[in-house]
Amino acid sequence: MSQHKAISEQIIEQVDTAAEALKNITDVKDVDIATAPREVVWEDGKLKLYHFLREDQPKAKTPVLVSYALVNRWEMMDLQPNRSFIRKLVSEGVDVYLIDWGYPSKIDRYKTLEDYILGHIDDCVDFVRQHCHLDKINLLGVCQGGTFSLMYSALFPQKIKNLITLVTPVDFDNEEGLLFKWAKDMDVDAVVDGFGGIIPGDFLNTGFDLLKPMNKTRKYMSLPETMKNKASLMNFLRMERWVADSPAQAGETYRQFIKDMYQQNKLIKGELTLGGRKVNLANITMPVLTIYAKDDHIVPPATTKPINDLVGSKDKELMEFPGGHIGVFVGARSQDLLTPAIAQWLLERDK
Repeated sequence: MSQHKAISEQIIEQVDTAAEALKNITDVKDVDIATAPREVVWEDGKLKLYHFLREDQPKAKTPVLVSYALVNRWEMMDLQPNRSFIRKLVSEGVDVYLIDWGYPSKIDRYKTLEDYILGHIDDCVDFVRQHCHLDKINLLGVCQGGTFSLMYSALFPQKIKNLITLVTPVDFDNEEGLLFKWAKDMDVDAVVDGFGGIIPGDFLNTGFDLLKPMNKTRKYMSLPETMKNKASLMNFLRMERWVADSPAQAGETYRQFIKDMYQQNKLIKGELTLGGRKVNLANITMPVLTIYAKDDHIVPPATTKPINDLVGSKDKELMEFPGGHIGVFVGARSQDLLTPAIAQWLLERDK
């Protein structure tokens, strides 16, 4: 084949790719995420408590309350219908409630960890307990929401039947994760005060991008190829919509979390107090399932595994997920392996 002919065929292929990509992007009318049927059953200011609807009766009589992180939005757990952590959990027979923290604004700048954990989480737990006529419910915490769930379960063990933590940091004195290294030397007072007490979502997203800066470059370099396939394009757009929808952070909560967790590692040392009460993880005696992602660069396994040693539970289990931080929610293995395993673990303890 002559060089001229090879170049011509390459140009034709690129033109065809561009044409197909243009057609696909033109056909997109809307990018829907978080489409699992749900209803708001309780709300307090910006916070909403969702109950996910189902057509049949759940197999488990004890519902699970999901506490997501304050960073980013919970919709990652229901990004698309065929790869939805929430939908799969519901289909496996679990009754699911979820806390939507909302979007903090200037008025929320003085909210603290106590407000979120002793206030919001406790209110939601009590609502679900009363709504379902139960003394105890299950709690599933994700990432920072898992750290919150550990704190809550240590302070209110009488209200939690089973605890699941998903890619949750507990040991913040870690050298594997770049995020943990940066936070140790952060002048968090200057950051919070400089932003006027409310931390923009874009500031946090930039930090996450810098953990692996070439990932974003590779993503956009492969965009023409991605756009050729309608399904791949929609997956890309859903993820981009989720990333772009990043809530701000209440300044005092951010300040407290960076200082107490990343810089002083108070939770694992038994030095953390909330509302004048010492948070002792040994008080967690209910069954505990700790899930970490093997290739997680945001919350490395070493920051999560100590949960299993710190809690006072006799029934406790470590589970490794073969993927990364986001794959826990949207990967095919999450649908095929992880979520059914979580549901089965809950059903076995639903007595």
